[in-house]
Amino acid sequence: MTPQTIAVLRVLLEDPAVPRYGLDIARQAGIMTGTLHPILNRLEQAGLVESFWEDPADHEDRGRPRRRYYRFAGHGAITAYQAVVRAEATMTGSLPTLRPQPGH
Repeated sequence: MTPQTIAVLRVLLEDPAVPRYGLDIARQAGIMTGTLHPILNRLEQAGLVESFWEDPADHEDRGRPRRRYYRFAGHGAITAYQAVVRAEATMTGSLPTLRPQPGH
């Protein structure tokens, strides 16, 4: 698992129930969108995340492009948390600072 993928998962794990759009994830993870979208595609193909387009009524009045949102699918948050813990423990030799959200 790459450091960029870990960064994306950490952003999504901040509040696993809240869908996030690509540019927001990229900014929070500190990566470029050209790096982000292949990561999100791989996570979606692996069944960890799912995506959906926002309703046109939500963006047309604001004069901005339509956003594609991403959120964990099924048990994706649990799987992602476990993967981040393993990857960070391997890279640093210690447990990460990430804490699971209550009820997730």
